[in-house]
Amino acid sequence: MLGALAIGETVVHGLLEGEDVHRTATAMRAMGASVERDDQGVWCIRGCGVGGLREPADVLDMGNAGTGARLLMGVVGSHPFTTFMTGDASLRSRPMERIAAPLRQIGAQIVTRAGGRLPLAVVGTKNPMPITYTLPMPSAQVKSAILLAGLNAPGVTTVIEPERTRDHTELMLRHFGAEVETTLDGAGGARIALTGQPELIGSTVIVPGDPSSAAFPMVAALLCAGSEIELPNVGLNPLRTGLLATLMEMGADITRKDERTEAGETVADLVVRAGVLKGVEVPPERAPTMIDEYPVLAMAAACAEGTTIMHGVRELRVKESDRLDAVAQGLRACGVSVEETEDTLTVHGMGGAIPGGGAVATRLDHRIAMSFLMLGLAAKAPVTIDDAGPIDTSFPGFIDLMNGLGANIRQQA
Repeated sequence: MLGALAIGETVVHGLLEGEDVHRTATAMRAMGASVERDDQGVWCIRGCGVGGLREPADVLDMGNAGTGARLLMGVVGSHPFTTFMTGDASLRSRPMERIAAPLRQIGAQIVTRAGGRLPLAVVGTKNPMPITYTLPMPSAQVKSAILLAGLNAPGVTTVIEPERTRDHTELMLRHFGAEVETTLDGAGGARIALTGQPELIGSTVIVPGDPSSAAFPMVAALLCAGSEIELPNVGLNPLRTGLLATLMEMGADITRKDERTEAGETVADLVVRAGVLKGVEVPPERAPTMIDEYPVLAMAAACAEGTTIMHGVRELRVKESDRLDAVAQGLRACGVSVEETEDTLTVHGMGGAIPGGGAVATRLDHRIAMSFLMLGLAAKAPVTIDDAGPIDTSFPGFIDLMNGLGANIRQQA
């Protein structure tokens, strides 16, 4: 998206080529940007400049790309044209009003289905207004959508977050030449101020390994006796390391090697060794730093000694599925005792191999699918998921990679 809004050429190395990324690339092409991939997997984007995108001729189908859809709403909200957007059944069930509300303050008109859901239409404004907006919930997606809309508005657009969320967008905006000032409030929150109408300049981007994707082989190695793996070039942005901190509190043997900075992001190689995990209590303030990793953490908790209680996880109910309910139902099917409330998940660990043998409904959710496949590696009886198709949304080649590490994951005809 930033490459499409920049002047000149942006070259991206190491891109995770999931279905979400391809849907986003297709959307940017539909609005005038050139997006190409060479035979070595290097992507080249030639942008249109801030405010230079054109109206797409057709509906933008974002598939399962929730982040792509929400951020794109911000981009087009401050362009003077109309954009129609839809997605798959999972994405069409996810709430978009949290994005629409601040965009209306900027001047966009947004029409959605009942409940603020896709399909929707964004009628962008000719005269976007800079706003100051306090996030009602910790959401990097809402923050990023507002900042992307603010690129095309005069003056300063400000987002106030009572709890800090991942800051990849701010770091990348600075990398492309935007003026973004982050002021910490001393109470765990921040004020992010973007000066609008910059000239973004195409740049080279080296994408670190995604910590949310690395979480799956990491947990698998922790649960399978005798395992030792190295995960190279994993992004360790301090606002994304909640899972790593929690696993180490549980007793995980994880070592950082060659910690370094690339394009403003902290990166390291992780060495992970199997061992005994113990249940812990995860505080609510940690949720923004690991919101996508709770499902796979629940798998580790099921195999740990003692009880793990996860607080402040209400946001999991409005992800690709109601992940709290999906995790709880799946673990029960595999013989694990679980309790959930609106905002907590309690998993009673079994101190080793769980019974397994359950059939898990993934609900079109890639992280639920991958998490329960990892649980199956540590179960006494195989764990079956109903649909592996959504995995390509974020982690193409996942099953081959895990089988290459020694897993036995078979797809049935």
